[in-house]
Amino acid sequence: MTQPLDHHAALIYAMVTMSVVDRAMSDAELARIGELVSNLPIFADFDQEKLVKTAQACGEVLSEDGGLDRVLILIRSALPKKIRETAYAVALEVAAADLNVKPEEMRFLDLLRDSLELDKLTSAAIERGIRARNLVL
Repeated sequence: MTQPLDHHAALIYAMVTMSVVDRAMSDAELARIGELVSNLPIFADFDQEKLVKTAQACGEVLSEDGGLDRVLILIRSALPKKIRETAYAVALEVAAADLNVKPEEMRFLDLLRDSLELDKLTSAAIERGIRARNLVL
């Protein structure tokens, strides 16, 4: 049985799952996860030495039968409503890291949005902000 997550781990699970849902974690996605954990205020009190261990724990859960559903439950259970939008945003940041959002990643975003009970207008605003932030010519 997996231990309940704290909010830091839940956010990391969202990012790691986004990265591996297409069966490959790119260097760009890995770098983006590191950047987000290093720079976002929500991670100011997070011990960055725990990042790799937390990511590995997420991978272990995902490798189990029903792992994706379990991860979604763990993420939702660990996050207060006021930071559920942050979980969606960091997952989007990871999806945008390699400038190629794959169908598997889109499906995970749909599942995550539904699990976190985010309304379509809020989700669209977050998506548009991430798209604008990651636009290249």
